Parts: sequence; C-alpha cells; structure tokens
Amino acid sequence: MTAGLRACIRLEKMFFEGSEKKIEVIVTPATPSLRALGRPFWEGMVAKAHAEILSSVSNDFCDAYLLSESSLFVWDNRFLMLTCGTTTLVHAATHFVEQLGEAAIAFLSYQRKNEYLSHLQASSFADDLQLLRKKISGKAFRIGHLDSHHHYIFYTDKPYQAEVSDITNELLMYHIGGDAAEYLRSDKQTTAGVRATLALEEMLPGFSFDDFLFEPFGYSVNGIRGREYITIHVTPQENSSYVSFETNLDLAVQPLDIFARLLGVLDPGSWDVIRFNAPHATCGFPAHICLGSANIALEHGYQLHFSHYQQLCHEKLLPEAI
Repeated sequence: MTAGLRACIRLEKMFFEGSEKKIEVIVTPATPSLRALGRPFWEGMVAKAHAEILSSVSNDFCDAYLLSESSLFVWDNRFLMLTCGTTTLVHAATHFVEQLGEAAIAFLSYQRKNEYLSHLQASSFADDLQLLRKKISGKAFRIGHLDSHHHYIFYTDKPYQAEVSDITNELLMYHIGGDAAEYLRSDKQTTAGVRATLALEEMLPGFSFDDFLFEPFGYSVNGIRGREYITIHVTPQENSSYVSFETNLDLAVQPLDIFARLLGVLDPGSWDVIRFNAPHATCGFPAHICLGSANIALEHGYQLHFSHYQQLCHEKLLPEAI
C-alpha cells in the first residue's frame, strides 16, 4: 500500500460529512394533521434515512426531533427533515409519499449540497432524482459551479401557491476558525458551553432548545418558539469543518443581525446564504467577496436566492506530508 493511499484511508476514517440533505413537504388542507401521525410513524420514516431520534421538544404548534444525523420538525400541515453524513434521506422522502399518497402532497422540495467526499455517499443527486420522479413529478436545478460549492433542488410542479410569509433563511459555513472553532474541537465542551459560545439565548430569546453533544465532537440544537424554528449543526473537524444554521424567522425584523453574529463568532473561510421569500442583504462582516449568486422565481411563488461568499485572506496554507 502506498503512502498516499494510507493517507487517504486515514482521512476517510477521521472524516464526517457535515453538509445536509433536506426535504420539506406541505400537505393539502384535506390531509389530517401530520402531528397526529405520532412518534412511531416518524421513527419509522427517520429509520428509512438510516438515522434515529435522540430527543424531542414540543409546543402547541410544532414537534422538533433531534436526530443522530440532524433534525426533523413536524407541524400540522408540513414537515422539514435534514440529515447529514451518509444518510439516505431520499428513501424517507419516497416512503412518506407512499404512506400518505401522492394526492396528499401540495408541495415537496428536496435539496442536497455537493459533498466533500461524494464517493462515500450511498447515492448521487441524479440517483435521488430518479427515485423521486418515480413517485412524484417535478423540476430540478443546480445552483452554483460544479468546481465549487453548489446545491441541487428538486420541487414538485403541482399548482400550489406559497404565502409571501413562508420564509426560510439558511447560512452554511465552511472552514471555521478562531477561539470558537478551537473550543468546538476540544474535549472541554459542554452543551451549556456551546450554547454560550454561540450566544443562543441572547440571539433567540423565548426559544425552547433541545441540544446534543456528540463524541468525540459535533453539536446539534433545535429551537422552537410558537411556529418558528431554528436549527444549528456543527461539524468542527479541522480539515472539513461545516456549520449550518436554518430558520423560518424573518431576519430583517430581528433585534440582532443573527447571520453577522454567527459569522463573527465562527469566522468561516467561506459561506453560502440560501433564502426563500426572504429579503436579501449583505451582513456586517469583515472584508469578503461574493463569488457568485443566483435568483430563481419558482412557479409556486417562492423567490429563491443563493449566494456564495469568501472571506479575504482567511487562512495561510501549509504543506501537509502524505
């Protein structure tokens, strides 16, 4: 075995794919409440993605499940599920359509980001697309360049019309640095310590949080307040660090600039911003450039915006022996 091959094997053993696959489904008004399906139903669906439910938090509007790989949020008329690692989220998606029937689906979207080590995945987006289209029809796009960070999205072509207030904001951060990154990679972490590092209570007053610290490191948190949700997932490994933040909050009316605060704390080398029906504005962060952006007007009334940013002179590269 060559030295290069041994180095690749070591990298794969230490590696965890933080970027998530994501499905969001809105059901028709005639469909009974999704929350009434009960935890056993959702446990079965999560298992289809090769994940499991670790814990949950609920209020009058939403059940938020923390998963072994990311999160699941269930409201009466919709659900949102994210899974990371080598999970097979597409099988959970097709299972849901099979269980409730295609006629119960008002709108379905499936997103997937390019992976660092795509050869470790059970499928590609093209494979997932084939499976989805056997169950439900729709359109698909790639956003971003193939030789850089890019995202895929599939969405149904049914005659659904979204409400203007149906907002999603996503911030995906790569190659985090500084004191926060060192803490998130250390053996000194606690859930309370990570919450304080990320200033969750300060940024998100009134939210109920449910979080989990993985071994040897890695952190996930769900938060709900009424119908609003936030979720953060941290994969801090030095060579492939990734942190995601997602919410349905209207960030334009929040007392704090949440994106700017997270970028300032985590100091990523680059990051993506994805917005559905949300105002687009650059945040107050030190010198950076926008390497690319795109806007797509979906037929359903969603305005999708994507931008990829890079911080100026973020890191000094050193040669690594292999």
